Amino acid sequence: MTTKNDWKGSSYLTWKEIEQHVSLLVKKIEKTGFEFDKIATVSRGGLVPARLVADYFNIKVIQVDGKKIFKKTLFVDDIYDSGNTFRKIFPRVEHPKKFLYATLVARKGITYPENLVYGKKTRGCEYVVFPWDKIEFERAHLTKD
Repeated sequence: MTTKNDWKGSSYLTWKEIEQHVSLLVKKIEKTGFEFDKIATVSRGGLVPARLVADYFNIKVIQVDGKKIFKKTLFVDDIYDSGNTFRKIFPRVEHPKKFLYATLVARKGITYPENLVYGKKTRGCEYVVFPWDKIEFERAHLTKD
């Protein structure tokens, strides 16, 4: 198998690793002291992590792809990589000082916004493949030799 992208390899995360990342992330969220009563996310990559974090904090409703993100909202995504998702959603945030952006994984070696918390950093510049996007990744990036 060869990859068709510029990443230096790929890293497949297991469900067990996801659970460990969520546990770390939740502890870091609690440590910030940030008070929230809502969780928001983007569809696709953010749905599963948002659900796992919501379960931990006993939040029953998750806002998905909302046009406006209200105060006291925790935004959850799978990875902080290029920063594109953050830049797209931040203008929708009603109160930027009452907003926290949480991801399971953050790309090592880049600058993070001050209101970002993450579970773990990548080891390098590998493509991170989550269990929920494995099929999509393999379809798009792998070919048989």
